[in-house]
Amino acid sequence: MAHTVIFVYGTLKTGQSGNGKMAGQQFLGTATTMPLYRLYGLGWHPGLVRDTEHGLAIEGELWGVDDRALALLDEYEGVPDWYGREPIALQHHTGDCLAYFYKHEIPAGAPTGSVWPFPA
Repeated sequence: MAHTVIFVYGTLKTGQSGNGKMAGQQFLGTATTMPLYRLYGLGWHPGLVRDTEHGLAIEGELWGVDDRALALLDEYEGVPDWYGREPIALQHHTGDCLAYFYKHEIPAGAPTGSVWPFPA
């Protein structure tokens, strides 16, 4: 089965509210990005943005998804209006990998960190 490798960092991760969307797809393991990004809390979900100046190593999971699941994930993530699917740089992973990046301005004072949900 041809698949696309997706890095998930929020509601699609194991144990989170959107993980059911990953049913039937291949869990490839945990992963950490290069310190070039930042997660922001946007209410019930996070948003990932590039931050080459003050970036963090974001913790998440890798999933191999088929084309049908990818289309469903794009719809769930609001592509292309809210999120865009773009390449992401990971530590200890050399293959192609994509992630969903938030496309709007981050609200002032939004919480930030490297792992979702943010520690209390």
